[in-house]
Amino acid sequence: QSPIPNRIYIFKTMETKEPTNKPLKKGKTLLLFDIDGTLTAARQNMKQNMYDCLKKASTYEDIDLATVGGSDLPKAKEQLQSAIDLLKFVFTENGLVYLDEKKELHKVDKVTNFLGFEKYKEFVNFCMKYIAELDIPVKTGTFIELRTGLVNVSPIGRNCTQEERDAFVVYNKEHKILEKFRETLIKNYAEKMGLTVSIGGQISFDVFPNGWDKRYCLKFVEKDYDNIIFFGDKGYYGGNDYEIITNDKITRGVKVKNPEETIEFINKIIEELHNLK
Repeated sequence: QSPIPNRIYIFKTMETKEPTNKPLKKGKTLLLFDIDGTLTAARQNMKQNMYDCLKKASTYEDIDLATVGGSDLPKAKEQLQSAIDLLKFVFTENGLVYLDEKKELHKVDKVTNFLGFEKYKEFVNFCMKYIAELDIPVKTGTFIELRTGLVNVSPIGRNCTQEERDAFVVYNKEHKILEKFRETLIKNYAEKMGLTVSIGGQISFDVFPNGWDKRYCLKFVEKDYDNIIFFGDKGYYGGNDYEIITNDKITRGVKVKNPEETIEFINKIIEELHNLK
């Protein structure tokens, strides 16, 4: 039986906040990482220098490593590769699906159970109509991807090539396709269906029930650690790291720009922890 607590965190974001700078304590520490843009480039595999950094961090007895992302488990495994063996937990789909000690797979709930079939169908129909009317340079396939704990929506389609992805990033910076689509869904469905719409990648955004953001994973680990330090690149308002990176009650937030900066902050955190002893 999966050790799933009966409670679910429900948080409401009332104002824009900065990443927390919660003081570190002596004791057990969990370094918790976003994947895309934090440990790897978007949808790319982990580089050797990041693996070496994580391997070094994993040698400390009082430090555990974990990841939490919006992607499903196969995508996480593909990007993490052999680094997955260094992790105590691999939280995917914001923690609705996770690997505990890399051995046992847990699935908590499904977004379709939350919404019900009719509401889910209404939402998908709206998204498909919106995408069909978008005049963008490229459309590929898999515009709506139903995962366990969320729905991923991509105007260009997740079947795009790397070159098409890169071109869309440039196009989106000028035309704000993702941002406008997100605002439309918030206006029409956020309050009506109790949904959060969060930009989590270069070509898509995630839609999930309120409270099913990355903070969801914290209830499985918060009692076991004196420090939980989260590293993420989308800590801005509307990004899918925002809620967890500003959660001053549980986490210390570290906002990074890229994997290279993540390595710098890991080393700084380890040095700060060492100085506590």
